[in-house]
Amino acid sequence: MCKGLAGLPASCLRSAKDMKYRLGVLLQKSDPCEHSPSQGKKDKLVVCQRVSQEEVKKWAESLENLISHECGLAAFRAFLKSEYSEENIDFWVSCEEYKKIKSPAKLSPRARKIYDEFISVQAAKEVNLDSCTREETSRKVLAPTATCFDEAQRKIFHLMEKDSYRRFLKSRFYLELAHPPGCGSEKQKGAKRAADCPSLVPQCA
Repeated sequence: MCKGLAGLPASCLRSAKDMKYRLGVLLQKSDPCEHSPSQGKKDKLVVCQRVSQEEVKKWAESLENLISHECGLAAFRAFLKSEYSEENIDFWVSCEEYKKIKSPAKLSPRARKIYDEFISVQAAKEVNLDSCTREETSRKVLAPTATCFDEAQRKIFHLMEKDSYRRFLKSRFYLELAHPPGCGSEKQKGAKRAADCPSLVPQCA
């Protein structure tokens, strides 16, 4: 039998709506693909409106969990943007997209674009790389392969993991999604919490 949202406490229904709204706003503000068709954005918005609290809490387990989820990535980027430091996650996303390129002819121009935007000393969104990694990546870009940014991407991932990710978990961007108002505190566990604080997605038994 499917258990929908009908009959749930009004406070949790409001919390569910608040959570959907927050995720929708985060996605709209942080979508890195500004050139995407409007229909694609609508599809992404629907996905984020259906993410559950349990999924949100998984984002606290690891940075990988967070940024591998579409809505987690959007929330994290919105947080970084509020700190004027979104260049790291933008670089990471660009590297992920770069590795998906199938045509060898497209590797060189895309590699040069990523280098100019994030790695060059005068880059508009220069990421924080040590000199050895920067020089090594610069050499690889001269004869680009699908893996030429792997080391730089790994360094930036670890940098975010040790710094901005930890701040994100303590920020309102995350806390208000993981613990929406109206569903009680962490001390309220057991049957009452299960009844009053359901997932946003209806559960079927």
